[in-house]
Amino acid sequence: MWLRRDLRLGDLPALQAARGTDDSSVLLCFVVDPRLERSSGERRPAFLFDSLRELDDKLDGRLLVVRGRPDEEIPRLARAVDAEAVHISADFTPFGRRRDEAVAEALGEVPLEATGSPYLVSPGRVTKDDGEPYKVFTPFFRRWRDHGWRRPAESSVPSSAVVDPADIANSGRIAVPKAPVKLSFPAGEDAARQRWAEFVDADLADYDESRDDPAADATSRMSAYLKYGNIHPRTLAVDLGKGKGAQAYLRELAFRDFYADVLWHWPHSLWHNWNRRFDAIELDTDDAAYERFEAWKAGRTGFPLVDAGMRQLNETGWMHNRVRMITASFLVKDLHLPWWWGAEYFLEQLVDGDMASNNHGWQWAAGTGTDAAPYFRVFNPQTQAKRFDPKGEYVRRWVGDVEADDYPEPIVDHSAERAEALRRYGEIGEA
Repeated sequence: MWLRRDLRLGDLPALQAARGTDDSSVLLCFVVDPRLERSSGERRPAFLFDSLRELDDKLDGRLLVVRGRPDEEIPRLARAVDAEAVHISADFTPFGRRRDEAVAEALGEVPLEATGSPYLVSPGRVTKDDGEPYKVFTPFFRRWRDHGWRRPAESSVPSSAVVDPADIANSGRIAVPKAPVKLSFPAGEDAARQRWAEFVDADLADYDESRDDPAADATSRMSAYLKYGNIHPRTLAVDLGKGKGAQAYLRELAFRDFYADVLWHWPHSLWHNWNRRFDAIELDTDDAAYERFEAWKAGRTGFPLVDAGMRQLNETGWMHNRVRMITASFLVKDLHLPWWWGAEYFLEQLVDGDMASNNHGWQWAAGTGTDAAPYFRVFNPQTQAKRFDPKGEYVRRWVGDVEADDYPEPIVDHSAERAEALRRYGEIGEA
């Protein structure tokens, strides 16, 4: 069982498949891929390594962690234990698909068997009647909900059924790496289930009304746990009834599946505009643009709600979703910077940095993706603050006194930059 984005023991169909009907013994392994380490900032590896440590404890120290290229390490380990098959949860990202194809080829006659995925409905399964993929979320959501999904899987494995890495000659085992930074919340399957139970008990019923209030902090905070598979969305969905809060939450899970589906069908959209018409838009990339980018990253734009969000991100590795939209809109439409600059910075800082959701969310803000907000929608940071942080609680928490002498003046005039953004987008619309 080669673990990747499924770092748990419960509700794991691939683990069921690995054990089979005869309760076969199974080697549970994880490959630390240096390519991913180099591209993940510090917080995501920290969450990953903390998750691995918890899993190793659950397995009484029998999780085999190695470092290297999976297309070299997985075939080597399969030969070492004379594996009948290598089991995985399917990965649908462009990188994951290339990696798994390379591993399958290197395994030769040993099959690489994929069972389940990190999603309620795997990418590619929800299509229009003619088999074409959806480009707009709302009809996707209706068909996705009609498609449905299975109940959580009954999966477990006693430590006695797990191959002890100590019994494998030259296993290449390494200690789980030390987390490079301390996180603001715990990782792992137990923490995920505890956090979900707390959210269901305290905040789920009112989620439809409270989810846009950054000061209330009433969102589930499940995104990082879903990113690394500490919990499966099926485990969440089974607790979602017909109430408005529950149905609003289900819609958010659908958005996660939708963006994964978009990436599956249009791999180029990871780092390029899904709507290639916007490749021609005028962007600022000169020295002054980089200075504005640094001010945005540091939370020193002079727009309190934008600055609060960026400071929350920099300090904790997380940002409220409403504020993510506001800070993203500010970067692309007030500062006229490339959306991928912001997407890359978010991925460097976020604990929950999921490529599909993050990058397509940025394209939603930029108006260049599928189902994008109209390009002429430009968030006004002051108006957004009055609507979603009317008492200024969120801003005070992360910025403090905006009247203080050391708080910066606004780095741009929003009205003027809104007009400039509309001019640039208008030129594309007229092309």
